[in-house]
Amino acid sequence: MPDDGDAELAEKPRAGVVTCPSCDLHVAVAEPNDAVELYRRHADVTGHDVEWERVAFDAEVDGEDVKTALVELGERHPDGVELGRLAAALTDSGVAIGDALDAVYDLRMSGEIYEPRDDHVLAV
Repeated sequence: MPDDGDAELAEKPRAGVVTCPSCDLHVAVAEPNDAVELYRRHADVTGHDVEWERVAFDAEVDGEDVKTALVELGERHPDGVELGRLAAALTDSGVAIGDALDAVYDLRMSGEIYEPRDDHVLAV
């Protein structure tokens, strides 16, 4: 018989599931940016990229261009698009989390996007 802790865990919202194709990592994340934190830790330790296996929130965009995706998502998230949400939106186009974050870094350094708060970005 499950205890109350199991019931509470089952009711908690999940943003989705992130996996590593190179090892047995398979983790449910509660918030989109939890996937980014997991990627950063996992890549630092193993050198592996992680990817979204399942996304449980609205994050659909057309194409694989990071800036175009950011502009599209920014219309729905005017206070800033979570990096995890952006990475999830690009997953269907085959863009890995690490590649999306690298592109965000390049766009930020070129002044095309800005970070209104930690791990949230918008196009200029």
